[in-house]
Amino acid sequence: MKKLTTATLALCMATLMGCSSSDEEDELVLPEIVNQFETDVVWQESVGSGVEHYFSRLTPAVYKDTVYVANREGQVEALSLTSGDVQWDTDVRQDTSFWPWSDDGSAKLSGGILQAYGKLYIGSEHGFVVALDRETGEEVWRKNVPGESLSKAAAGDGLIFVNLGSGKLLALHPDTGEERWSFEQEVPALTLRGQSAPTVANGGVLVGLETGKLSVLISESGYSAWSAEIAAAKGASEFERLVDVDTQPLISGPYAYAIAYNGNLAAVDIRSGNVVWKREYSSYREISMDAQSIYVVDSNGVVYALDKNSGIERWSQPALRGWYLTGPAVTGNYLALGDQEGNLHWLNKDTGELVSREDFDSSGFFVEPVVADDKLILYTRDGEVSAVTIPN
Repeated sequence: MKKLTTATLALCMATLMGCSSSDEEDELVLPEIVNQFETDVVWQESVGSGVEHYFSRLTPAVYKDTVYVANREGQVEALSLTSGDVQWDTDVRQDTSFWPWSDDGSAKLSGGILQAYGKLYIGSEHGFVVALDRETGEEVWRKNVPGESLSKAAAGDGLIFVNLGSGKLLALHPDTGEERWSFEQEVPALTLRGQSAPTVANGGVLVGLETGKLSVLISESGYSAWSAEIAAAKGASEFERLVDVDTQPLISGPYAYAIAYNGNLAAVDIRSGNVVWKREYSSYREISMDAQSIYVVDSNGVVYALDKNSGIERWSQPALRGWYLTGPAVTGNYLALGDQEGNLHWLNKDTGELVSREDFDSSGFFVEPVVADDKLILYTRDGEVSAVTIPN
């Protein structure tokens, strides 16, 4: 199965549409703003070499007063949320010399981190899932799985659910890693790099598919309950027909929300699978929401706010187009987003106005910020972890 990173996809699209002139490239500059507040950095810590230039969704996890982070090579750390001090660290690498594709012994961690059932669960491109004790970092179990684990697992109904690059969704026992059931999905010949992280709710497991659908499985058995079309493949080329639903579905009240690349943002009735509304937005970045709105960064880097009940657009912010933004984090009165050059942007969530910007690590952000009480946890490609205060 062919896989594309987002950078590769952008390059392919540029090739299809023709190269930009140097003048056009020079126009990609950040808008000038007057900061309404300065970003308060509480602490910073380094986690090895981070994920470097590789595709990764190694998002930090937070439990009570501890932040859990990992790097691609296999180092996992527990940090104090208050001070950033290391509480424990462990290395999940094993001897990989018997693998013909082994290069540097890296564990190639990419999917995670999930915190649940007193453990941390992290997946690897090498095709394994590892569970660590949350308090000590000691390895509890390790399971070989039939495919790359590129997205965060989900927990619920007494199980761990792992979505794999091979098209299989597995249900594992949280204490042993024993497989309880598996479900195989249809996978197109060409897809984006990455998979949807599952969401567990009301006895079901919701997961986005690379065929442009949102599917629900019965969590106890793995039987399919319903499948809703978020996007339909169109166009003559394989690139034009990419409709992956690669982001984690969100649930609010009776609705599930999902977005597809080259497709739509849709609200789906959880009970029936009927599409309540559908709007034409394309994205591979995580979406977020609050009580009234759903927030989207589209494939070009334009930020939108839409009404959750109707899908009507409240505002759009195109000033960061082309900056390869992360998904948005909802932080009180603001949205926080990182870009590929290491800038943290703050937007007024009611108007979309750019209100502040802070320059962090030039290696860039690759996953959305994580809200932890009154702080925001940031993670850059070269392994810099920062905690900043959420502004009032």
